[in-house]
Amino acid sequence: MSVRKVFTPPPAATVLLMSGNEAIARGVWDAGVAVAAAYPGTPSTEILENLARYPDLYTEWSVNEKVSLEVAIGASITGARSFCAMKHVGLNVAADALMTLTLTGVVGGLVIAVADDVGFSSSQNEQDSRFWGRFAHLPILEPADSQEAYAMTREAFALSEKFETPVILRLTTRVCHVKCRVEVGEREAASRAADGFAKNPARWVMVPANAQRRMPLMFARDRLLSAEAEASPLNRLEAGGDRRLGFVTSGPAYMHVREAFPDAPVLKLGFSHPAPMGKIGELAARVDTLVVVEETEQLLESEIRAAGIAVRGKDILPAFGELPPPVLRQGLAVLLPELAGADARAAAALPVFPRPPTMCVACPHLGVYYTLSQLKNVTIAGDIGCYTLGAGHPWNALDTTICMGASMGVALGMDKGRGPADEKKKIVAVIGDSTFMHMGMQGLLDIAYNRGNVTVLLLDNRTVGMTGGQDNPASGRDIHGNEAPRVDFARLVEALGIAPEHIRVLDPYVLPALFKTLREETKYDGPSVIITNRPCVLIDEYEKQPSYEVIESACTGCGNCVEIGCPAIRVTRREKAVKPSGKEVELAFASIETAACTGCGLCLQPCAPEAIKPAVPVFPVKIS
Repeated sequence: MSVRKVFTPPPAATVLLMSGNEAIARGVWDAGVAVAAAYPGTPSTEILENLARYPDLYTEWSVNEKVSLEVAIGASITGARSFCAMKHVGLNVAADALMTLTLTGVVGGLVIAVADDVGFSSSQNEQDSRFWGRFAHLPILEPADSQEAYAMTREAFALSEKFETPVILRLTTRVCHVKCRVEVGEREAASRAADGFAKNPARWVMVPANAQRRMPLMFARDRLLSAEAEASPLNRLEAGGDRRLGFVTSGPAYMHVREAFPDAPVLKLGFSHPAPMGKIGELAARVDTLVVVEETEQLLESEIRAAGIAVRGKDILPAFGELPPPVLRQGLAVLLPELAGADARAAAALPVFPRPPTMCVACPHLGVYYTLSQLKNVTIAGDIGCYTLGAGHPWNALDTTICMGASMGVALGMDKGRGPADEKKKIVAVIGDSTFMHMGMQGLLDIAYNRGNVTVLLLDNRTVGMTGGQDNPASGRDIHGNEAPRVDFARLVEALGIAPEHIRVLDPYVLPALFKTLREETKYDGPSVIITNRPCVLIDEYEKQPSYEVIESACTGCGNCVEIGCPAIRVTRREKAVKPSGKEVELAFASIETAACTGCGLCLQPCAPEAIKPAVPVFPVKIS
């Protein structure tokens, strides 16, 4: 039975307070899209989460971004409008499909929303997705706020069908998550070709001979798109009284420029690729100095300079991160000296109490990393997810983290490339359930096929935890909460080549069993997989137990419970002590926030004096 939330979309002409992600979801629905797919990844996750609440269209969480784009392609070539969403690193995964799609083109409009994490708020790199427009010969639209995100989403579908091309909607974290007023319009009827999919192997079967014949069409489309960009009202030249500086900018950077230089002429690019060089030259002729403000790469600036137009940009502005008004004014003080020191007070950093990232109270990964931190002579290859936090204090139990699924290949490479100094080291790879299905299965197959001496920890918490608890094939539910087939990881890894006797499934809350199993499997000279099977504490499957407390009089300050890393445990005081051997040690006396404790029992197991007991319930005093 479906547990999909009932949602009646507000009617046209309604003004709503929406984030960019929410506005895009409404824009997709209003554009009459029939199929939408995505893989969750901050800052784009909420697009599909919101879109899944709308009626009369198909939505899915795909196992990775490549699959989500391929689903959208399949829908498009039947004549239906389709959509997929991903964060910037996701388009790297989908690039194989994208680079062929640029040759085949589309039938039904196909829009790809790509959210760049400008400022590294939740990503392992900060790449500029505008390059994909140049690389794949595709148009790019760049909204600056939620209202534009809504409008440009709808415009992108019209543009896609007019030129039979996919369109990239380039977003940034600030557009995705900041809310503003959005006026929504009428919904278009879902578009589908009357005759369905039209067989045409010369277009859809991309063997080399067919692909070569499509290349001239792609370059002809480039010329048409350039003319479209010059005429597009999405590229707006705004006059200003102060002609000393003129700005070319796009996306949220436009807002920063307008705030910092309200009287300057600005060319706001909404249809940013192909760049409208005619309009850019027109602005350059009106001002003393033309400045490009772009987040993040020196991309548009290089194209303008190559067109023979004098321009300033990354020679005076930062090459990474956001460009808020104080940063702009500081950089442009080179050209306007009166700006020097204008933001000195605002730029002074306020002292903030440090709050290192940590896992949740009772997170099933806590025991895993505590155990790994106790092992000696082990190298640990990590991956992308909640468990990446295992690299931090107090565990310090990850040695590498590269990208989604990389723990598998990196661990195998460490094994095959090890020299005499690493000969006796054990190699462990850590990966989560969703990441394993996203891009880890191939890596494990490679480990098995090439007989890698690697122990894999597959941490199944039955959700995509880092991005907010989305469902996946391991959760047994689809995006609407409907029952779906659930992956059996033990059978899956056996099918990938791991011997059944070296597939171990266990409870990560039972530390002695976890420690013993890790010791045994890391001693085995070959591939093995340990699967942990506790649900994330933030999903409905998790069952909270009665909380615990520390008996202060029994606590010896051994600090073992603190080493678990649970946020519900805090150090109340520290003392110096001298052991009988004469060695000075620091004692850490702890307490447990019983309101936060979920009763997982992890802290009981390493507690030397058994000072942790079930908390005594505190009942309110009844006054008669």
